[in-house]
Amino acid sequence: MKFSKLVLISSLMAVTLGAQAAEDKSIALVNGVNIPQSRLDLRIKVATTQGGQPDSPEMRKAIRDDLVNLEVISQAAVKAGLDKQPEAAQQIELARQQVLAGAFVQDYAKTHPIADADLKQEYEALKGRVGNKEYKVSHILVQTEEEAKAVAKRVKKEKFAKVAKEKSKDPGSKDNGGDLGWTVPTNFVQPFGEAILKLNKGQLSDPVQTQYGWHVIRLEDTRELKVPTFEEVKPQLEKRKQQEAIQKAIADMRDKAKVE
Repeated sequence: MKFSKLVLISSLMAVTLGAQAAEDKSIALVNGVNIPQSRLDLRIKVATTQGGQPDSPEMRKAIRDDLVNLEVISQAAVKAGLDKQPEAAQQIELARQQVLAGAFVQDYAKTHPIADADLKQEYEALKGRVGNKEYKVSHILVQTEEEAKAVAKRVKKEKFAKVAKEKSKDPGSKDNGGDLGWTVPTNFVQPFGEAILKLNKGQLSDPVQTQYGWHVIRLEDTRELKVPTFEEVKPQLEKRKQQEAIQKAIADMRDKAKVE
């Protein structure tokens, strides 16, 4: 069973669930139906945290009016029997399931926190993979090995940037003369990254094949890599590990479910 890479998780994590309603007083009564304060609070929370809108009396009034309108329209739709129409019924059920799925994700994240020890272990592993050097790299991408060999001969006599602009098939770097900027080898596919590690400053690689074609790589320079501290990257690590844990929990439940 394969899940689309974090698509489900990221969409569920975006669902914001209701505020705690210790004093869930009514903000309006529409044909005898109560609209609770917690519903208004939820909409305000979404508007301020996700929409970036400042809390204000004007915004609260606009949201209250919108909730009243929704209640009026919903009552009219139910009275007309529209909630019983097959398509509307399916949409209502899907919305219910999405809210419940979002509640599951938030509850799982809350009840299964990632231990600092696990985050530090992941941090050290990442540091090990990245290394302690940063590399400034240029390359020219062509389709065949013969083209790559011809390009390699040219750049020994002509400026690398000139040949890259003329011959490279990489739209992301050709206009910059093949310049890929400062990076680490692990950011590239394995043959490319391995080739970088074998080069000295100013040295040109032999033609390197990847799934994108054939590359001629030049190492422009190296410098010490300033690795962020654990505390700086901890929030990103925690989020990623949490998403991985939730994905695994969903996969485990799916494996145990009886699907016919």
